[in-house]
Amino acid sequence: MKQGIFITFEGPDGSGKTTHAKLLAQWLEKQGFSVVLTREPGGTPFAESIRKLLLKPGENVFPATELLLYAASRAQHTQELIKPALAKGKFVLSDRYSDSTVAYQHFGRSLDINIINELNKIATGGLKPDLTVVIDIKTNRGMDRVSRNRAKDRLENENSLFHGRIRKGFLALSRKEPGRIKVITSGGSIQGTQEKILKITREFLKRKKLS
Repeated sequence: MKQGIFITFEGPDGSGKTTHAKLLAQWLEKQGFSVVLTREPGGTPFAESIRKLLLKPGENVFPATELLLYAASRAQHTQELIKPALAKGKFVLSDRYSDSTVAYQHFGRSLDINIINELNKIATGGLKPDLTVVIDIKTNRGMDRVSRNRAKDRLENENSLFHGRIRKGFLALSRKEPGRIKVITSGGSIQGTQEKILKITREFLKRKKLS
């Protein structure tokens, strides 16, 4: 059995990545692929319990604590859900993964990148996405979307300077790994953004000889 395909969606809060991960999962299923749609932090019962701790509004969570909790959640998620699904030849689509830790904890919190990289390596067991779609959005626009659509979690309540650093982090990562990380600007209609994602996905599937 062939190894599955791991695709992640990244981007600032309010970018629409959750919506577009769901839409791509639906499209892939229509093409006949078996798909697992998941998210971080979370994805398994244990990891979801860590998610509640991390995102609870009003909690004073120190940056190092935050980093370690994300790593714990990711380790459980990777071993319990992602790797077994990939071993069965499935497509796994995750709303956030290890790139988010670099963006939030290094660019956002200024934690040591070497420590973050080492923790990510331990938590993922060396697993890297085959394709990462970063949906970019201007910071103020993303925050406005979040405010309109839902109650903010602990991280969404951070100020615009913090979220601006995160956006810059994702763009920096895309410049470092342009082969894996593809950036799409969130603007206009959901359908328009999804068409851009489908174009990238079709090209990716063609390279993998899956289309």
